[in-house]
Amino acid sequence: MRRITILGSTGSVGESTIDLVNRNRGAYQVVALTAHSNWEKLATQAKSLRPEMVALADRGGYASLKAALAGTGIAIEAGDEAICEAARRDADWVMAAIVGAAGLKPTLAAVERGATVALANKECLVSAGDIFMAAVARHNATLLPVDSEHNAIFQVFDFDQRAKVTKIILTASGGPFRSLPMADMRGVTPAQAVAHPNWSMGAKISVDSATMMNKGLEVIEAHHLFRMTPAQIEVLVHPQSVIHSMVEYADGSVLAQLGTPDMRTPIAYTLGWPKRLDAPTARLDLAKLGSLTFEAPDLTRFPALRLAQEALVAGGAAPTILNAANEVAVARFLAGEIGFLEIAAIVEHTLARVAGRRIASLEDILAVDEEARIVARNVPQRVAAGNAAQTIGAGNAAQATAAGSAAQKTAAE
Repeated sequence: MRRITILGSTGSVGESTIDLVNRNRGAYQVVALTAHSNWEKLATQAKSLRPEMVALADRGGYASLKAALAGTGIAIEAGDEAICEAARRDADWVMAAIVGAAGLKPTLAAVERGATVALANKECLVSAGDIFMAAVARHNATLLPVDSEHNAIFQVFDFDQRAKVTKIILTASGGPFRSLPMADMRGVTPAQAVAHPNWSMGAKISVDSATMMNKGLEVIEAHHLFRMTPAQIEVLVHPQSVIHSMVEYADGSVLAQLGTPDMRTPIAYTLGWPKRLDAPTARLDLAKLGSLTFEAPDLTRFPALRLAQEALVAGGAAPTILNAANEVAVARFLAGEIGFLEIAAIVEHTLARVAGRRIASLEDILAVDEEARIVARNVPQRVAAGNAAQTIGAGNAAQATAAGSAAQKTAAE
């Protein structure tokens, strides 16, 4: 039996992982489950899967969790260090699905004991890419990407002929606002932003997809995972979310991984690796789909993608600042404090305000992260709104230019 731990078991990726485990119960022994604050769901999962240990980051739910699991013999812990302790337990395979920078320390704890880590946490590579990948190499850990895009690349990337890979192409759905008039994006609500057209994800990741910051973070991740330069990483909008990403080779071949948009496919790939598991996902019917479409991303409409690309080129502390500011800005948006377009405006403002510096240790990363969060929390709404208004103006100008060009072409024809 493969011994497994799920960090972030109550989130969408964690629940999908448990669904697959439940379909293959004889193949897995659950070592530990962790959650941030949802003690009720964690208790339900623990009663079913009978792990050796459960850990809750929020100490406020500890008493309730302990009462719910009384008599089960399951070790119950709480606090940030307890999450790291769960990661250190002797599991062969660890799902790292804690959202945000909070997942960095426990994921590193799993890496440092040489585990096979299924990485669903973007921030490990965005905030601490060089340090994290050095730890993977130093401790001989195995890193398997769970993001559908990176998992797709992993499946078709010829690591033995890395020099013959000319570029990787990350596909993006474009989110729910790909064709919404720029002026209307000002009034987008949190409920609209979390309603992704293709994927079922948590609120934070769904908002990131709507701003296309999600794709920007994935560009930074891809740089570290596959050792590609920024110039070798392309983003392509593909609204159907069927081609999950592609790899281009020196001979002109482009290899793609296709499938229905269901996170259980990449999770199953990592859970069974190096073998493949049966998964209950819907099968792809290309004839029924009829067509697949592609377009270049609109960096005026989605400045978050541009900011992430610029942060990767800048290097140093820039990706850490980008990620921290985005987490704060998304939280402020979901709380109703700022508008949708103000998310990217706060990130840009924070990048300009927080001085870049050399990142040499985890302590450096945490210090920069906290500084960026303080700045992002304190950007006045009026400042963010003013910057967002400039984005709308630029977008309207671009739309007018495009419309004028189209009209001229029509007249000429």
